[in-house]
Amino acid sequence: MVAMSSFLLFAAVLGLLFHTDKRMERRMGRYLALNDRKQLGRRKFELLVQLRVYKQAVRDRVLTKKRSGRLEQMLNLAGVPLKPEEYVMFQWICTALGAGLLYLIAGQVLLLAVGGVAGFALPRMWIGRKRKARMTAFNDGLLDMLTTIIGSLRAGFSFAQALRTVVDESQGPVKEEAEIVLKDMQYGSSMEDALTEWKERMPSEDLDLMIQAILIQRQIGGNLAVVLETIVQTIRDRSRIQRQVTTLTAQGRLSGMVVGCLPFVLGVVLYFIEPDYIGTLFHTPIGIGLVAAGLVSGSIGFLFIRKITTIEV
Repeated sequence: MVAMSSFLLFAAVLGLLFHTDKRMERRMGRYLALNDRKQLGRRKFELLVQLRVYKQAVRDRVLTKKRSGRLEQMLNLAGVPLKPEEYVMFQWICTALGAGLLYLIAGQVLLLAVGGVAGFALPRMWIGRKRKARMTAFNDGLLDMLTTIIGSLRAGFSFAQALRTVVDESQGPVKEEAEIVLKDMQYGSSMEDALTEWKERMPSEDLDLMIQAILIQRQIGGNLAVVLETIVQTIRDRSRIQRQVTTLTAQGRLSGMVVGCLPFVLGVVLYFIEPDYIGTLFHTPIGIGLVAAGLVSGSIGFLFIRKITTIEV
């Protein structure tokens, strides 16, 4: 009976092992077959290789170390998942498309330069809008982040644990930035260095105020929760005053937008109504001079109005 039991147990173990190997072979076969179906074609592979070569050429010949770092910081601040060389290639493509489209629409060689400049500036304007939207979202979520940190500190958590609570409960740029700070601390950076890098990475006055208060509290001691409550009240007062200023300067900002956009809108409308009438501005030296003078004076008026209506709080 002992020998029979041992034989059956040995056979069961061998069967289980062989069954596992066969199951693994079947799963590997299905995975390899699926991988074969997902392989790139020859043309797609060559296109991918050419794109890699172009990116490397842009990185080596166009981007300096200083400019590459500046572009990387700008893209990270805007939350755009692009590398500096990819952004430069995208800017070149937009320049060529802008010049070509404006030339095809108007048929004037002079407008090639205008379209090229507009296409070159379009990616930077898009990045600027993304950066502004991300900064606005971060500042809007900063009060909730501080409230969460204060509640966690009062519950007995450390500051790092409070930041972990922020990561678990927040969304958007606040969560992303808090994750970066926690990773820096986990990789060996001190809390002071991680907070200082956070302040340099995010140009937010409210965040700067919060970090300065935390750094001072760590040097001289005190109740951090009480200090952060004072910061929260200060930020709320500043936000209230900022909203009042925005409301009072809305008319001036609208006037600046009208001054900046009205000449271009009227020019496009007149071109579709009477092309020969407005075409004189682009065919004669006097007309070209008037267009240049109009652009310069309109830009100066727009900048002056923006400067008047921009009030820092």
